[in-house]
Amino acid sequence: MEFEIRDKAVKIIEITEGKLCNRCLGRNFSKIIDAPGNMERGEYVRKILSQNGYNLPQNDLNSSKCHVCSNIFDQVDLEDENIVDRIIKEITDSGIEFSNFLVGCKVQPEILENEAKIQKELYIDVESIKKELNREIGKALSSKLGKEVEFDNPNLVVMIDFKNGNIELQTNPLFIEGRYRKLLRGIPQTKWPCTKCKGKGCERCNFTGKMYQESVEELVSPDAVKATQGSSSKFHGAGREDIDVRMLGNGRPFVLEIKEPKLRDIDLEELEENVNKHAEGKVEILNMKFVGKERRSQIKTSSTDTYKVYRAIAELEDEVEDEVLRSLNSIKIIKQRTPIRVSHRRADKIRTREVRNMEFKKLDAKTLELVIECEGGLYIKELISSDESRTKPSVSEVLGTPAKCVKLDVLEVNI
Repeated sequence: MEFEIRDKAVKIIEITEGKLCNRCLGRNFSKIIDAPGNMERGEYVRKILSQNGYNLPQNDLNSSKCHVCSNIFDQVDLEDENIVDRIIKEITDSGIEFSNFLVGCKVQPEILENEAKIQKELYIDVESIKKELNREIGKALSSKLGKEVEFDNPNLVVMIDFKNGNIELQTNPLFIEGRYRKLLRGIPQTKWPCTKCKGKGCERCNFTGKMYQESVEELVSPDAVKATQGSSSKFHGAGREDIDVRMLGNGRPFVLEIKEPKLRDIDLEELEENVNKHAEGKVEILNMKFVGKERRSQIKTSSTDTYKVYRAIAELEDEVEDEVLRSLNSIKIIKQRTPIRVSHRRADKIRTREVRNMEFKKLDAKTLELVIECEGGLYIKELISSDESRTKPSVSEVLGTPAKCVKLDVLEVNI
């Protein structure tokens, strides 16, 4: 093993003319020398060289300027005014709350080229200088701040550009899950830009840039952005109801994504109170909790895995006998082609959905109340009308008379 280390070290010294710091020397032996760090590996390699007759002067391996890194690690190792202290000052001045972090860096291209030259000539694949910088700075920050390094989903990312000395703090989004109840009809789930001006403002939208002046998103998000001191937000719902449909019961699950939050440890009960107060009875939110970013995708792709309960008021063209009405119990497996009203934005295909249960009662001779428990993704208005026979079976088909949904409420969304 020592001979292998010696021979490789001699070649490295030849390539770099002996101008190499201990970190850059030791990094080339990270896979074969067990040591606390690359600094110690470099010192060990120098010891082997000395024992084998290579009595190099101290500055041959620790010269005033390293051939590979140009002494970039001095910015980490200096006792005063080092990069770690600068980062801590930036974080303190920013007022950012975080419980974990990750370090990333950019270095001069010539440093990467110098490093690559050694690895290419010696046919070795070892840790990169950027990885070592990130690790050493991360260890120092963790020790001084009392915060953990997090690789998968850090609250804060510290980016250091060694090319110009800049430090950038990037806060990853904060995710809050809850449920919303939409108590009035005529409110979309998310902001709806004007279809004519695309949000710029025109006569059609009264120069607001929006088709509707309010949305669930716009009633919920501002208080959350304000509480976290974020820059913006994005609303992710577990499906969506039509604009003219209320969302009642225990509400529809949603995840609110807050971009660039400065504050993370906010009072969610207080947030609920503020949102519900400002929404003025149009929307209510409940069951707020902090979640990870994976919940965003889970909730957005959950539609077909859900079951929902609806209450619909259906008007019939003709009266039907009670015996005929009971035939609605036969509606179970639905073959539903993409409804005409959404065919411009949804793929035209036939979907199979299940009706688990349907309860019904007459409100008058030509009006029914239907409570339908079904698989997510079933279009209820078309289940009632048949949508020109694109939905089979339908209430209209089974009863033998045209039927139309005139009011619809979502009572439950279970995921």
